[in-house]
Amino acid sequence: MDAVCFEVLATSGKARLGRMKTPHGIVDTPAFMPVGTQATVKGLLPEQLHQAGVQMLLANTYHLALRPGAELIALLGGLHQFMAWEGPILTDSGGYQVFSLAAIRRISDHGVEFRSHLDGSLLELTPERAVEIQELLGSDIAMCLDECPPYDASDSVLREAVRRTVHWAERCRKAQRRPDQALFGIVQGGLDLGLRRECVRALLALDFPGYALGGFSVGEPPELMYPIMTQTADWLPEHKPRYLMGVGRPQDILEAVAAGVDLFDCVLPTRNGRNAQAFARTGVLRLRNAVHRTDPRPLEDDCPCVACRQFSRAYLHHLFHADEMLGPILVSLHNITFYQRLMGEIRQAIAQGRFAEYRAARLAQCQAGN
Repeated sequence: MDAVCFEVLATSGKARLGRMKTPHGIVDTPAFMPVGTQATVKGLLPEQLHQAGVQMLLANTYHLALRPGAELIALLGGLHQFMAWEGPILTDSGGYQVFSLAAIRRISDHGVEFRSHLDGSLLELTPERAVEIQELLGSDIAMCLDECPPYDASDSVLREAVRRTVHWAERCRKAQRRPDQALFGIVQGGLDLGLRRECVRALLALDFPGYALGGFSVGEPPELMYPIMTQTADWLPEHKPRYLMGVGRPQDILEAVAAGVDLFDCVLPTRNGRNAQAFARTGVLRLRNAVHRTDPRPLEDDCPCVACRQFSRAYLHHLFHADEMLGPILVSLHNITFYQRLMGEIRQAIAQGRFAEYRAARLAQCQAGN
């Protein structure tokens, strides 16, 4: 039996309502994963995440390999026990750090050598080691090591990244040992549809249980991302989950769901929360602004999170100006709740066959807020 089983329950256009079964529970899709880079979603307890509706988390291979170390986490019972999260976990492979930490890494067909951003020590990530680390962590879904180039990379760099990504995927597939962990392939190719198609064909031959769309949200304008994302999703198997990596603005999620994407992650809810920016249907509320200083209203009237049920915009404004840690905690929790409510409404709209109408209404709200 596969470690991850996926079933499409209903469609509305290309949008898919699905159910993904993992060793640590069921995930109803489309779903959004908060980012727990270092085995924690910053400032929030696992119980708070559960109460907000979170089904699945993402953690980071590169960062956990550096600190505290994958072997130590395995010794202490694996990542779920280590961070007291009972639900499913997906671990990325370190491929994004190939892009984001380009200044402190050296890449070859063998793998990637990083100079630790913590102390300058050497960390070597080969496809085999990336799989080994993720198997030690014990995540439900592991990702192949890939090369993620910037969107404005030259044709030769993009082509080399696709070739290397496929080569590494083959080695990751061979290195896999745990039967209770699913390994997903990652499609690269930048904004070149020909390279995207080439990468998809090669990865489909390896028959991964799920596929990710990588190399998006790396600086390209949304209007360039959407058509490439949509076409790439069309080429992926209908009966397997599709994961759009690192893309997380509400309007981007709506467009991706319309293209048939099932799974998302992004740092925006908590990063914006730490920076006094709260998501709302009417747009992003910038709580440091003076307009909120005497505002007695909650962030959103109908939001069930504790920030909205117990506190005013004026109080949150005060917390950030007083540099109190409660401010980032409350707004991060609100933003996580906002995203989970968005995904719940998306699933309901697909189930009712009215996703196109729902998407249009939410995009109009985003536009009005902007």
